[in-house]
Amino acid sequence: MGKFELMALPYAMEALEPVISRQTLEFHHGKHLAGYVNNLNGLLPGSGFEEMTLEEIVCKAQGGILNNAGQILNHELYFGQFTAPKDGNAPTGKLAEAIVRDFGSFEAFKEAFQKAGATLFGSGWVWLSVDQNGGLVITQEANAANPVQKGLKPLLTFDVWEHAYYLDYQNRRPDHLAALWQIINWEVIEQRT
Repeated sequence: MGKFELMALPYAMEALEPVISRQTLEFHHGKHLAGYVNNLNGLLPGSGFEEMTLEEIVCKAQGGILNNAGQILNHELYFGQFTAPKDGNAPTGKLAEAIVRDFGSFEAFKEAFQKAGATLFGSGWVWLSVDQNGGLVITQEANAANPVQKGLKPLLTFDVWEHAYYLDYQNRRPDHLAALWQIINWEVIEQRT
C-alpha cells in the first residue's frame, strides 16, 4: 500500500466486449496499471513529491517518477471514459457543438483523431484537450506524456501502446482506434470540459 491505489473500474471486466476483451482488461488494468501504481509508490518516499497530486507530479517530475505518474494519470482518464458498446455513439450538447465548431463535423474529428493515433510513432497516447482559449485540440503524446504538461485540459484519450490492443487486434492499431468510438461515455467526457 502507498499513497496511490489502483483505480476500480466503473464497469465489469466483460462490459466492453467485443471492443476490448475481458482478457485485455485483465492484463491492461490488472497488470500494467497496477505495475505503474506499485512502482510510483515505491519511488515516492524521499522524493519531495509525496504530497503532490498526480497532475502536479506529472508537471514537475522527471525520470521514473514522471513515467509512472504519467501512466497512472493517463490510464485513469482512459479507463474512466468507457461504457458498454453502443451503435451510433456520439457526443451531444455543448461538446458536440464545440467539435463541429473546431473540426467541421464529428466525422471529421473522428478521422483526424484516428489518424493522429495511427501515425504516432512507437508508444503513446492521442488526446482531445481544451486549450487556454477554450478551443479543442488533438495532440499526440509519446510514452507517458500528458497534455497537462502543455497547459491543456485533457478530455478524451486513446491508448496506442501495444498492450492496449494487441491481444484483440494484433498489429491492426487503426481497427482498434475505429472500434473505440462505440464505448466512449460522452457524459464523462462532457463533465471533464
